[in-house]
Amino acid sequence: MKLKVQVRLGVVVLMVSLVAPLGFADARDQAKRIHDRIAGVPPDAALLTTMATQIAINNAVAAALMATDAPEFYSVTLKNWAAPWTNRDQSIFVPLDDYTATIIGVVRDEIDFRQILQGDIVYIGSGAGVPGYSNTNNAHYEALENQGVDLMANLQATTQSSLTGIPASATAGIMTTRSAAKAFLIDGTNRAMFRFTMLNHLCNDMAQVLDTTRTPDRIRQDVSRSPGGDSRVFLNNCIGCHSGMDPMIQAFAYYNYDYDELNDPDGVNGRISYNGVNDVDPVTGTRVHAKYFNNNQNFEPGFITPDDSWDNYWRHGPNALLGWDTALPGTGRGAKTMGQELANSDAFAQCQVEKVFANVCLRPVQDDVDRAQIASMVASFRNSGPNGYNLKQVFAESAVYCMGD
Repeated sequence: MKLKVQVRLGVVVLMVSLVAPLGFADARDQAKRIHDRIAGVPPDAALLTTMATQIAINNAVAAALMATDAPEFYSVTLKNWAAPWTNRDQSIFVPLDDYTATIIGVVRDEIDFRQILQGDIVYIGSGAGVPGYSNTNNAHYEALENQGVDLMANLQATTQSSLTGIPASATAGIMTTRSAAKAFLIDGTNRAMFRFTMLNHLCNDMAQVLDTTRTPDRIRQDVSRSPGGDSRVFLNNCIGCHSGMDPMIQAFAYYNYDYDELNDPDGVNGRISYNGVNDVDPVTGTRVHAKYFNNNQNFEPGFITPDDSWDNYWRHGPNALLGWDTALPGTGRGAKTMGQELANSDAFAQCQVEKVFANVCLRPVQDDVDRAQIASMVASFRNSGPNGYNLKQVFAESAVYCMGD
């Protein structure tokens, strides 16, 4: 019980609140709240009792992990959590696809979460009447969702290379799924793939990593050095993103999303493609896709992309604060090694934890106490599971931290 005293027009009013302090919530209330936050549904009576028992003996994280065994954690919580990452509008109202299913499967199987940016992995499902995986449409995943197939029980891991024909060495987790290609490699210059990967998985959009001090030698020809006839716009703005982004997204120089632009303008039935060692683009005369030469007359002395080698210019300067792994060289060939660079950064680990915290606690980080908890969970995240980076542990720890909210 709480007592509050207020003064109204000179009269002292005693206000009595019958809501018990949050810290006094009993173990059953806390168990129910944990299960609701993780799975979105209440536990049955037997599970509630078991979870409450664990909480009562100071083993609340174990209780929270029990909640991750609910099918709704996978089909609702994780699906809705990952859905905005799959599209440029960041909408939650999109169907299940190979990107989202892979996130769900990696969490379920407690796989090192860094694999979402570097692994030769994709999850497919099974069920009566469900069509098989297709390289050219999303029917497989839409059927899984429409038929209410239990994703916890019916998703299975396989390799992208066995389904798409892309070499294992060229796969890069969700970045090389069909749905990611449809969203971020369609048309354009492939820069969208880098921008949305940074936004979704390092929690930094381009404006937040703007750095005008990096060398602009890898900025492509399509970027005008005098937008609107004013070079100051380039020097004070454009250069800040492109000097770091263009050397990184060179990793995707051999990739595209192929579709029938005339009869299928939205690319519903397209597929991801990759120029292999024997492929030559007729425009570039190399394996580099023609889109890397779009608008190449905007600034002809600009960089001409020769291959898929990439360099991380942001290892120095203010973006060194993203915490790049010093055990990695900061340079490489292709999307897989670039994905490793991103996934092994401090920003990647921090981002996953903050997103889970906001999802489970229904609020962003607010104060120093929250920030201390985030730091603790980042350390735990990196060391959880057989290879570290077990995201299920982060959901459990977040739910325990917020079980009194």
